[in-house]
Amino acid sequence: MAIIEQNGIPNALPDFRNLGVLLRTLLTVNLATMLAALLDSASFGEFAARFALFAALVEPCLMTVLILLYGLTPRLLALPYRQGVPVVLALGLLSFAVVYSLLAPMLELHRGEGLLRGLIYTGVLSGLLLNYFQLRNKALSPALAEARLQALQARIRPHFLFNSINAVLSLIRSEPRKAERALEDLAELFRVLMAENKQMSTLWRELELARNYLALEELRLGERLKIDWHTDKAPMQAAIPPLILQPLLENAVYHGIEPHPEVGVISVNIYRSRNELHIDIRNPFYNSGESHHIGNKMAMANIRERLLLFFDAEASLKTSVGSNYYQVHIVLPFRE
Repeated sequence: MAIIEQNGIPNALPDFRNLGVLLRTLLTVNLATMLAALLDSASFGEFAARFALFAALVEPCLMTVLILLYGLTPRLLALPYRQGVPVVLALGLLSFAVVYSLLAPMLELHRGEGLLRGLIYTGVLSGLLLNYFQLRNKALSPALAEARLQALQARIRPHFLFNSINAVLSLIRSEPRKAERALEDLAELFRVLMAENKQMSTLWRELELARNYLALEELRLGERLKIDWHTDKAPMQAAIPPLILQPLLENAVYHGIEPHPEVGVISVNIYRSRNELHIDIRNPFYNSGESHHIGNKMAMANIRERLLLFFDAEASLKTSVGSNYYQVHIVLPFRE
């Protein structure tokens, strides 16, 4: 049986290809440049001139180092944190030194004192940014732990567990191989839910887990549950957060299929569009009370937190309600 680790998320460099990381870096550096120009000025006119001078130096340096970090991101993320931090700092300092040397004659800058001050500024700001991203990662990490705990608690609801076991018991004599397969699906489902889920999974693995879950639900719901799969063009090696599909499908079964005796169809559409992965799940919707709305709202908020943790500003989740359907549409950056 897998043992759940109690350690927090380890230190790691930010993903320098992430849109949120790039935007936060750009904003922070420009605000710091503005503050430095303000502190170095005695009047508004002087501030405008100093800021223009500082920006003419800082912006080329910033673009240079961001391009370098973007290109080297896979290698940097493969390094241990203690080795990656000095490499990032060295890239920042080297970029500033090169850009300063090239622009100093045109901007009439002092090579000695100005270069030293700039290197100190670059080193301090780079260190603060790295520390900020690491603190932010740790601040968001409880969302992942909470999501995993909530997923585990939801999966072991008595009605799901007992109904699954009863369905297996009813098959042991008549269809022993089918009962054995159902027990394997149940064991695999609980194994994944109780494991640490801090690393990215593959779409293929998440679809396999989702099919295992749906196979168990089909044992007790029978012909009432129909799944319309549209995954022929899905990139199976795409990287996605673990336990994203299965909770969405459970939500669809619990709110769209269980409450009503007629046949219900859950549509699953997954495809790639340029550099984005789209996950679209639609289930029947019956406006029978507030419980459905509240239950869906809690589930979506939980998944949004996990998308924020893994992708920051690059992922989105949208829900829509029609006259007879509830739809969830997730967009993720495509990564293989």
